[in-house]
Amino acid sequence: MQDAQTKKHRRHFIASSLALGLSTLASGVQAQARPAKHVLVVGDSLSAEYGLARGTGWVALLAQRLAQHQQPVQVTNASVSGDTTSGGRARLPGLLSQHKPSVVIIELGGNDALRGLPLSGTRDNLRWMTQAAQEAGAKVLLLGMQMPPNYGRQYAQDFEQLFASVAQERKAALLPFFLQGVADGKDPLALFQADRIHPNAQAQPLMLENVWPVLRPLL
Repeated sequence: MQDAQTKKHRRHFIASSLALGLSTLASGVQAQARPAKHVLVVGDSLSAEYGLARGTGWVALLAQRLAQHQQPVQVTNASVSGDTTSGGRARLPGLLSQHKPSVVIIELGGNDALRGLPLSGTRDNLRWMTQAAQEAGAKVLLLGMQMPPNYGRQYAQDFEQLFASVAQERKAALLPFFLQGVADGKDPLALFQADRIHPNAQAQPLMLENVWPVLRPLL
């Protein structure tokens, strides 16, 4: 009787251990299947592949690079052509709730300046977006922009400085000039589309190389 009971308990123990082991294994597989990091890009036409073939923009190239390096990072491009910082501010809460990113790249502000919007509003929107992303648990990378000299020296300086001021205040990462090597090259028009505003396909790898050294430590 005691032997039979002992065998029964042993069988129960083995079955329970096996079930626990399978459950743990399944959980481990699920954990490995989920990306360890999630990068959310909130930008305008410079990041939305305006005028480019799908999959050739710098954000798509970033996702390809991460995949080639076998890094478990998901990249979501939530950029909208023509968007301003106020548009990004309105969209961001829903994006944070939906994607729960670990890193948010904010590439906005150029259209604010092109439309002559007050720089104080641009600064406030970038500050708000950066703080909202940080409070949601994400690290933030701001992609700074510069305006052509024909907008006036003071305006250009104030516009360039607002990115640095927000980054410093919120302790966020900053790329001072997103289009370095593209807009300030020997032949400024060589890397732009016919509209002279949007970088062409040849410029996209250069834009990624500008972003990569600043983004990589955040991952």
